[in-house]
Amino acid sequence: MWINNQSSLDDFILLGFSDRPWLETPLFVIFLVAYIFALFGNVSIILVSHLDPQLDSPMYFFLSNLSLLDLCYTTSTVPQMLVNLRGPEKTITYGGCVVQLYIFLALGSTECILLAAMAFDRYVAICKPLHYPIIMNQRRCIHMATGTWISGFANSLVQSTLTMLAPRCGQRVIDHFFCEVPALLKLACTDTRINEAELNVLGALLLLVPLAFILGTYVFISRAVMRIRSAESRWKAFNTCASHLLVVFLFYFTAISMYVQPPSSYSRDRGKIMALFYGIVTPTLNPFIYTLRNKDVKAALRRTLTKEFWVKRK
Repeated sequence: MWINNQSSLDDFILLGFSDRPWLETPLFVIFLVAYIFALFGNVSIILVSHLDPQLDSPMYFFLSNLSLLDLCYTTSTVPQMLVNLRGPEKTITYGGCVVQLYIFLALGSTECILLAAMAFDRYVAICKPLHYPIIMNQRRCIHMATGTWISGFANSLVQSTLTMLAPRCGQRVIDHFFCEVPALLKLACTDTRINEAELNVLGALLLLVPLAFILGTYVFISRAVMRIRSAESRWKAFNTCASHLLVVFLFYFTAISMYVQPPSSYSRDRGKIMALFYGIVTPTLNPFIYTLRNKDVKAALRRTLTKEFWVKRK
Protein backbone atom coordinates (compact mmCIF):
# COMPACT_ATOMS: atom_id res chain seq x y z
CA MET A 1 0.00 0.00 0.00
CA TRP A 2 1.41 3.38 -1.01
CA ILE A 3 0.12 5.26 2.05
CA ASN A 4 2.62 5.12 4.86
CA ASN A 5 0.93 4.08 8.10
CA GLN A 6 3.37 6.24 10.05
CA SER A 7 2.45 9.45 8.25
CA SER A 8 1.18 12.19 10.50
CA LEU A 9 -2.57 12.59 10.90
CA ASP A 10 -2.08 16.23 9.95
CA ASP A 11 -0.55 15.32 6.60
CA PHE A 12 -2.59 15.42 3.43
CA ILE A 13 -2.55 12.48 1.03
CA LEU A 14 -2.27 13.50 -2.62
CA LEU A 15 -3.87 10.85 -4.78
CA GLY A 16 -2.48 12.32 -7.99
CA PHE A 17 -2.44 9.50 -10.53
CA SER A 18 -2.48 6.63 -8.02
CA ASP A 19 -5.59 5.22 -9.68
CA ARG A 20 -3.53 4.89 -12.87
CA PRO A 21 -0.15 3.57 -11.64
CA TRP A 22 0.98 2.73 -15.16
CA LEU A 23 1.00 6.46 -15.91
CA GLU A 24 3.33 7.45 -13.08
CA THR A 25 6.69 6.61 -14.70
CA PRO A 26 5.91 8.24 -18.09
CA LEU A 27 4.50 11.31 -16.31
CA PHE A 28 7.58 11.52 -14.08
CA VAL A 29 9.80 11.69 -17.19
CA ILE A 30 7.50 14.21 -18.94
CA PHE A 31 7.25 16.48 -15.88
CA LEU A 32 11.00 16.31 -15.26
CA VAL A 33 11.83 17.23 -18.88
CA ALA A 34 9.21 20.02 -18.87
CA TYR A 35 10.59 21.38 -15.59
CA ILE A 36 14.15 21.40 -16.96
CA PHE A 37 12.97 23.24 -20.09
CA ALA A 38 11.02 25.72 -17.93
CA LEU A 39 14.08 26.38 -15.77
CA PHE A 40 16.37 26.76 -18.78
CA GLY A 41 13.99 28.97 -20.78
CA ASN A 42 12.96 31.31 -17.99
CA VAL A 43 16.45 31.68 -16.48
CA SER A 44 17.80 32.44 -19.97
CA ILE A 45 15.30 35.25 -20.49
CA ILE A 46 15.97 36.74 -17.04
CA LEU A 47 19.74 36.70 -17.60
CA VAL A 48 19.71 38.01 -21.15
CA SER A 49 17.24 40.79 -20.23
CA HIS A 50 19.62 42.03 -17.54
CA LEU A 51 22.92 41.40 -19.32
CA ASP A 52 22.16 42.77 -22.78
CA PRO A 53 21.92 46.60 -22.84
CA GLN A 54 19.83 46.49 -26.04
CA LEU A 55 17.02 44.83 -24.08
CA ASP A 56 16.97 47.58 -21.46
CA SER A 57 13.35 48.58 -22.10
CA PRO A 58 10.00 48.31 -20.26
CA MET A 59 8.84 45.43 -22.48
CA TYR A 60 11.76 43.22 -21.45
CA PHE A 61 11.58 44.40 -17.85
CA PHE A 62 8.03 43.03 -17.67
CA LEU A 63 9.04 39.93 -19.63
CA SER A 64 11.77 39.17 -17.09
CA ASN A 65 9.16 39.57 -14.34
CA LEU A 66 6.94 37.07 -16.15
CA SER A 67 9.86 34.64 -16.47
CA LEU A 68 10.66 34.96 -12.75
CA LEU A 69 7.01 34.36 -11.97
CA ASP A 70 6.85 31.26 -14.20
CA LEU A 71 10.07 29.97 -12.67
CA CYS A 72 8.57 30.21 -9.17
CA TYR A 73 5.22 28.89 -10.46
CA THR A 74 6.63 25.57 -11.63
CA THR A 75 8.98 25.26 -8.65
CA SER A 76 6.06 25.59 -6.22
CA THR A 77 4.45 22.37 -7.47
CA VAL A 78 6.61 20.26 -9.80
CA PRO A 79 9.32 19.07 -7.31
CA GLN A 80 6.61 17.81 -4.93
CA MET A 81 4.85 16.10 -7.84
CA LEU A 82 8.08 14.38 -8.91
CA VAL A 83 8.71 13.11 -5.37
CA ASN A 84 5.16 11.73 -5.11
CA LEU A 85 5.32 10.08 -8.54
CA ARG A 86 8.50 8.15 -7.71
CA GLY A 87 8.26 7.67 -3.96
CA PRO A 88 6.07 5.26 -1.97
CA GLU A 89 4.50 8.09 0.02
CA LYS A 90 1.98 10.40 -1.62
CA THR A 91 1.80 12.88 1.23
CA ILE A 92 2.40 16.55 1.94
CA THR A 93 2.48 18.09 5.41
CA TYR A 94 -0.26 20.48 6.48
CA GLY A 95 2.23 23.36 6.58
CA GLY A 96 3.61 22.37 3.18
CA CYS A 97 0.09 22.30 1.74
CA VAL A 98 -0.70 25.77 3.13
CA VAL A 99 2.54 27.21 1.73
CA GLN A 100 2.03 25.54 -1.65
CA LEU A 101 -1.56 26.76 -1.90
CA TYR A 102 -0.61 30.32 -0.90
CA ILE A 103 2.35 30.59 -3.27
CA PHE A 104 0.55 28.96 -6.20
CA LEU A 105 -2.47 31.25 -5.81
CA ALA A 106 -0.26 34.31 -5.30
CA LEU A 107 1.75 33.66 -8.45
CA GLY A 108 -1.36 32.91 -10.50
CA SER A 109 -3.03 36.11 -9.25
CA THR A 110 0.11 38.10 -9.98
CA GLU A 111 0.26 36.76 -13.53
CA CYS A 112 -3.31 37.94 -14.20
CA ILE A 113 -2.36 41.53 -13.40
CA LEU A 114 1.14 41.34 -14.90
CA LEU A 115 -0.28 40.31 -18.30
CA ALA A 116 -2.55 43.37 -18.14
CA ALA A 117 0.47 45.58 -17.34
CA MET A 118 2.29 44.10 -20.34
CA ALA A 119 -0.72 44.87 -22.55
CA PHE A 120 -0.68 48.48 -21.33
CA ASP A 121 3.02 48.69 -22.18
CA ARG A 122 2.31 47.49 -25.75
CA TYR A 123 -0.59 49.95 -26.01
CA VAL A 124 1.60 52.92 -25.09
CA ALA A 125 4.47 51.74 -27.33
CA ILE A 126 2.24 51.40 -30.41
CA CYS A 127 -0.49 53.98 -29.88
CA LYS A 128 1.58 56.72 -28.19
CA PRO A 129 5.16 56.11 -29.38
CA LEU A 130 6.33 59.71 -28.89
CA HIS A 131 5.20 59.70 -25.26
CA TYR A 132 6.40 56.15 -24.56
CA PRO A 133 9.71 57.06 -22.80
CA ILE A 134 7.87 59.55 -20.59
CA ILE A 135 4.85 57.39 -19.70
CA MET A 136 6.77 54.12 -19.27
CA ASN A 137 9.74 55.53 -17.38
CA GLN A 138 11.80 53.29 -15.11
CA ARG A 139 10.16 54.48 -11.91
CA ARG A 140 6.65 53.85 -13.23
CA CYS A 141 7.59 50.39 -14.50
CA ILE A 142 8.99 49.44 -11.09
CA HIS A 143 5.84 50.74 -9.38
CA MET A 144 3.61 48.80 -11.78
CA ALA A 145 5.58 45.57 -11.33
CA THR A 146 5.66 45.97 -7.53
CA GLY A 147 1.91 46.64 -7.50
CA THR A 148 1.19 43.44 -9.46
CA TRP A 149 3.19 41.30 -7.03
CA ILE A 150 1.66 42.92 -3.93
CA SER A 151 -1.88 42.59 -5.34
CA GLY A 152 -1.34 38.94 -6.21
CA PHE A 153 -0.01 37.99 -2.80
CA ALA A 154 -2.73 39.99 -1.01
CA ASN A 155 -5.45 38.22 -3.00
CA SER A 156 -3.86 34.86 -2.26
CA LEU A 157 -3.87 35.61 1.47
CA VAL A 158 -7.66 36.02 1.35
CA GLN A 159 -8.40 33.05 -0.92
CA SER A 160 -6.05 30.59 0.77
CA THR A 161 -7.32 31.59 4.23
CA LEU A 162 -10.96 31.09 3.20
CA THR A 163 -10.07 27.73 1.71
CA MET A 164 -8.07 26.39 4.66
CA LEU A 165 -10.62 27.57 7.26
CA ALA A 166 -13.34 25.33 5.80
CA PRO A 167 -13.82 22.40 8.27
CA ARG A 168 -12.81 19.02 6.83
CA CYS A 169 -13.84 16.72 9.71
CA GLY A 170 -10.64 14.70 9.46
CA GLN A 171 -10.75 14.23 5.69
CA ARG A 172 -7.25 14.52 4.28
CA VAL A 173 -7.24 12.65 0.97
CA ILE A 174 -6.90 15.22 -1.84
CA ASP A 175 -7.83 13.90 -5.27
CA HIS A 176 -5.17 15.96 -6.98
CA PHE A 177 -1.37 16.08 -7.32
CA PHE A 178 -0.94 19.36 -5.41
CA CYS A 179 -2.92 21.56 -3.01
CA GLU A 180 -5.42 23.63 -4.98
CA VAL A 181 -8.60 25.50 -4.04
CA PRO A 182 -11.28 23.36 -5.78
CA ALA A 183 -9.74 20.07 -4.61
CA LEU A 184 -9.42 21.30 -1.01
CA LEU A 185 -12.98 22.64 -0.89
CA LYS A 186 -14.21 19.20 -1.97
CA LEU A 187 -12.94 17.93 1.40
CA ALA A 188 -15.19 20.31 3.38
CA CYS A 189 -17.81 18.58 5.50
CA THR A 190 -20.08 21.64 5.79
CA ASP A 191 -21.99 23.83 3.37
CA THR A 192 -19.37 25.72 1.36
CA ARG A 193 -21.71 27.89 -0.73
CA ILE A 194 -20.59 31.08 1.05
CA ASN A 195 -16.93 30.16 0.55
CA GLU A 196 -17.63 29.34 -3.09
CA ALA A 197 -19.46 32.63 -3.65
CA GLU A 198 -16.64 34.67 -2.08
CA LEU A 199 -13.98 32.80 -4.04
CA ASN A 200 -15.95 33.10 -7.28
CA VAL A 201 -16.31 36.87 -6.85
CA LEU A 202 -12.58 37.24 -6.16
CA GLY A 203 -11.71 34.90 -9.03
CA ALA A 204 -14.00 36.72 -11.47
CA LEU A 205 -12.60 40.12 -10.48
CA LEU A 206 -9.02 38.97 -10.77
CA LEU A 207 -9.49 37.09 -14.03
CA LEU A 208 -12.22 38.85 -15.97
CA VAL A 209 -11.36 42.49 -15.19
CA PRO A 210 -7.70 42.22 -16.36
CA LEU A 211 -8.83 40.15 -19.36
CA ALA A 212 -11.39 42.82 -20.35
CA PHE A 213 -8.67 45.46 -19.99
CA ILE A 214 -6.29 43.44 -22.18
CA LEU A 215 -8.90 42.91 -24.90
CA GLY A 216 -9.79 46.61 -24.78
CA THR A 217 -6.17 47.69 -25.22
CA TYR A 218 -5.79 45.35 -28.18
CA VAL A 219 -8.78 46.92 -29.89
CA PHE A 220 -6.90 50.25 -29.85
CA ILE A 221 -3.62 48.53 -30.75
CA SER A 222 -5.15 46.80 -33.79
CA ARG A 223 -6.51 50.12 -35.05
CA ALA A 224 -3.10 51.76 -34.62
CA VAL A 225 -1.30 48.87 -36.35
CA MET A 226 -3.60 49.08 -39.37
CA ARG A 227 -2.65 52.77 -39.75
CA ILE A 228 1.09 52.01 -39.92
CA ARG A 229 2.24 52.53 -43.49
CA SER A 230 5.47 50.55 -43.38
CA ALA A 231 4.82 46.84 -43.90
CA GLU A 232 7.95 45.94 -41.92
CA SER A 233 6.96 48.11 -38.93
CA ARG A 234 3.41 46.76 -39.08
CA TRP A 235 4.69 43.16 -39.05
CA LYS A 236 7.07 43.86 -36.14
CA ALA A 237 4.25 45.38 -34.08
CA PHE A 238 1.94 42.49 -34.94
CA ASN A 239 4.61 39.90 -34.13
CA THR A 240 5.30 41.39 -30.70
CA CYS A 241 1.60 41.57 -29.85
CA ALA A 242 0.92 38.06 -31.19
CA SER A 243 3.39 36.55 -28.69
CA HIS A 244 1.70 38.34 -25.80
CA LEU A 245 -1.79 37.41 -27.01
CA LEU A 246 -0.84 33.74 -27.30
CA VAL A 247 0.47 33.76 -23.71
CA VAL A 248 -2.72 35.53 -22.57
CA PHE A 249 -4.90 32.93 -24.30
CA LEU A 250 -3.01 29.96 -22.85
CA PHE A 251 -3.15 31.34 -19.31
CA TYR A 252 -6.65 32.81 -19.16
CA PHE A 253 -8.41 29.96 -21.00
CA THR A 254 -7.28 27.37 -18.45
CA ALA A 255 -7.54 29.66 -15.40
CA ILE A 256 -11.11 30.77 -16.20
CA SER A 257 -12.22 27.19 -16.86
CA MET A 258 -10.91 26.27 -13.39
CA TYR A 259 -11.75 29.22 -11.14
CA VAL A 260 -14.82 30.92 -12.61
CA GLN A 261 -17.07 28.02 -11.68
CA PRO A 262 -18.47 26.63 -8.42
CA PRO A 263 -15.98 24.18 -6.86
CA SER A 264 -18.96 21.86 -6.30
CA SER A 265 -19.08 21.32 -10.07
CA TYR A 266 -15.36 20.49 -10.08
CA SER A 267 -14.45 17.46 -12.18
CA ARG A 268 -11.36 15.67 -10.92
CA ASP A 269 -9.99 14.56 -14.31
CA ARG A 270 -10.73 17.90 -15.97
CA GLY A 271 -9.25 19.72 -12.99
CA LYS A 272 -6.04 17.71 -13.17
CA ILE A 273 -5.65 18.28 -16.91
CA MET A 274 -6.25 22.03 -16.60
CA ALA A 275 -3.88 22.27 -13.64
CA LEU A 276 -1.20 20.47 -15.63
CA PHE A 277 -1.73 22.90 -18.47
CA TYR A 278 -1.45 26.19 -16.58
CA GLY A 279 0.90 24.85 -13.90
CA ILE A 280 3.48 23.18 -16.16
CA VAL A 281 2.75 23.53 -19.87
CA THR A 282 2.17 27.31 -19.96
CA PRO A 283 5.25 28.30 -17.87
CA THR A 284 7.35 25.96 -20.03
CA LEU A 285 6.05 27.36 -23.32
CA ASN A 286 6.09 31.07 -22.40
CA PRO A 287 9.85 31.68 -22.83
CA PHE A 288 9.91 29.79 -26.13
CA ILE A 289 6.89 31.69 -27.45
CA TYR A 290 8.68 34.97 -26.79
CA THR A 291 12.12 33.90 -28.04
CA LEU A 292 10.99 32.05 -31.18
CA ARG A 293 8.85 35.00 -32.31
CA ASN A 294 11.16 37.80 -31.19
CA LYS A 295 14.25 38.68 -33.23
CA ASP A 296 15.62 40.98 -30.51
CA VAL A 297 15.62 38.23 -27.87
CA LYS A 298 17.17 35.70 -30.26
CA ALA A 299 19.87 38.20 -31.25
CA ALA A 300 20.55 39.02 -27.59
CA LEU A 301 20.88 35.30 -26.77
CA ARG A 302 23.37 34.87 -29.61
CA ARG A 303 25.38 37.90 -28.45
CA THR A 304 25.44 36.67 -24.86
CA LEU A 305 26.46 33.12 -25.83
CA THR A 306 29.13 34.42 -28.24
CA LYS A 307 30.51 36.75 -25.56
CA GLU A 308 30.68 33.91 -23.04
CA PHE A 309 32.41 31.68 -25.61
CA TRP A 310 35.16 34.23 -26.34
CA VAL A 311 35.64 35.00 -22.64
CA LYS A 312 36.27 31.28 -22.00
CA ARG A 313 38.61 31.03 -25.00
CA LYS A 314 40.75 33.82 -23.57
